[in-house]
Amino acid sequence: MIQARGLTYQYSGGSVMTFPDIQCDAGDQLLIIGESGTGKTTLLQLLSGLRQPLSGTVSIHGTKLQDVPRKQQDQFRGKHIGLVFQTPHFLQALNVEENIALAQRLAGQKVNLSLVRDLLGRLGLTHRIRAFPRYCSQGEQQRISLARALINRPDILLADEPTSALDDRHCLEVCGMLEAHASESHSALIIVTHDQRIKDRIPHSMNLDHYV
Repeated sequence: MIQARGLTYQYSGGSVMTFPDIQCDAGDQLLIIGESGTGKTTLLQLLSGLRQPLSGTVSIHGTKLQDVPRKQQDQFRGKHIGLVFQTPHFLQALNVEENIALAQRLAGQKVNLSLVRDLLGRLGLTHRIRAFPRYCSQGEQQRISLARALINRPDILLADEPTSALDDRHCLEVCGMLEAHASESHSALIIVTHDQRIKDRIPHSMNLDHYV
């Protein structure tokens, strides 16, 4: 499903960051924890192909990300990977529904507004369908980001602090949806978090503090 081997990365002027090897197969769930500065978000960006490693490889279904032509990378990522960012990024000229539908287009799929509305309803966002993201609360934006990640039914879910801006009720709902999608779709789920509320929910964990 998703495999990382020998990954290293270096920011300009910084020291080389070395990451553990990862193997996450269909249905696996992995929690990545660690103190600030250990590279949790960087690792997630490397796994998704948003950053290029200094050395090492990331493979998805046996295809190395660096072998995917640059022009096809967004579509490849949209087809296989659902990303939940710590800080959501939306096209501010589009409303919530249009932002989610755009994710379908970028993955080369036909837009299915019925599916978009159903997913937003399950996340308690029906009243925000026509709203612009900038008028939504931080917690609402995080749930919109989750909807965008799930809309294409990806076989790999990568979530960066998906519950950090949520109250306890919505934290449990979002965790439940991530876990349910992973179970129902037999998807791999990798979560990066500081959130103590979800650390006992994921069966396998990796602490980056041990690799600094």
